[in-house]
Amino acid sequence: MDRITLSGVTAVGHHGVFDFERREGQPFVVDAVLYLDFAKAAESDDVRDTAHYGEVAQRITEWISGEPLNLIEALAVRIADGLLDEFRLQAVEITVHKPQAPIEVPFGDVAVSVHRGRNNGERQAQGEGP
Repeated sequence: MDRITLSGVTAVGHHGVFDFERREGQPFVVDAVLYLDFAKAAESDDVRDTAHYGEVAQRITEWISGEPLNLIEALAVRIADGLLDEFRLQAVEITVHKPQAPIEVPFGDVAVSVHRGRNNGERQAQGEGP
């Protein structure tokens, strides 16, 4: 399967379990790997026949800065499911980084990843189904 990789899509969101996280906000960084077949786009050389990565990046920033969630796991699933709904993708892998997470010890990053795909046109979480 062909893929497009977007790394480091960043926006301020208000996600977290603590009141100050929801009030003050913080940066979230998303990496997205979009899986699709490039055959039609390669033949037509037309952006309408692929996943327009500029539009994908814009939608990701809207989900980051949108309705607050407690968990970055929920944000990752929201983004993955939304991209599958809005773009012609066969699968997507989303990693959400929370580099300023309120952790009491020195750390470099905290991130969660989800993989979602289609099975006969329907969405499928990794590990589901036959």
